[in-house]
Amino acid sequence: MKKVRKAVIPAAGLGTRFLPITKSIPKEMLPIVDKPTIQYIIEEIVASGIEEILIINGRNKESIINHFDKVPELEAVLKAAGKTAALEEVEAITNMAKIFAVRQKEAKGLGHAVLCAREFVGDEPFAVVLGDDIVYNDETPALKQMVEVYNSYGASVIGVQQVPEDQVNKYGIVSGNAVGDRVYQVNDLVEKPAIGEAPSTMAILGRYIITPAIFDVLEHTGKGAGGEIQLTDGLKTLASIEKMYAYDFIGKRYDVGDKLGFLEATVEYGLRDNKLGTAFKLYLESLLK
Repeated sequence: MKKVRKAVIPAAGLGTRFLPITKSIPKEMLPIVDKPTIQYIIEEIVASGIEEILIINGRNKESIINHFDKVPELEAVLKAAGKTAALEEVEAITNMAKIFAVRQKEAKGLGHAVLCAREFVGDEPFAVVLGDDIVYNDETPALKQMVEVYNSYGASVIGVQQVPEDQVNKYGIVSGNAVGDRVYQVNDLVEKPAIGEAPSTMAILGRYIITPAIFDVLEHTGKGAGGEIQLTDGLKTLASIEKMYAYDFIGKRYDVGDKLGFLEATVEYGLRDNKLGTAFKLYLESLLK
């Protein structure tokens, strides 16, 4: 069984939930405390033992790639000023992983974005991590948990968590039979079902490990919800061909593509910050008074 060595981050979306700021700034570059959201995603991928990352990019999103590139002028200024800690932090961003990029020329959906990674992935299993979902777990990253499930079962793994019944229409929903601790063998997937028609309340939340067989499936997957090629539809077909599992991962998930979710992440990561946390907590307490 091949090791999961590669990850794909679809980042070509227009960020319409965050307009007007996303008219000029990619949503993946919006900062939570002092790091862009996509850096949290890449740090999780690297901490999960994955070596190579492909970012599926779109027009006017060069700043995403630039953030992980080397900036000799900045490094020279920091070095000359004796700002060693800042220099080390900047260099660490550049050196954290092998990062590649390819452009999704048309917004045809998440399934199409994943299909753009075919040459990069080849015949290996790979992770897909969505930039809208940040998961906090200070012990074992959510994606690492899923890699361990893949290593145990040798099949595609979908990251899920339970959501309220009145929220199922916002997500891809999975149903399955429990086969292990927090692990389910998938028997159905539905993209954004109507409330009352969902097969369960297990929502797909931005983390996948998928076998390369998905590419042939996506090549023949037609348009689904929203008139786009949906990854969920491709996974539903793949589950009829080979075994697939859902894993209820452990961690606090933030939907940072949503304004309220972004604010929640900003506040909670701010409170966890070693330098800012205490003062920030005092400030928030003063507001509540």
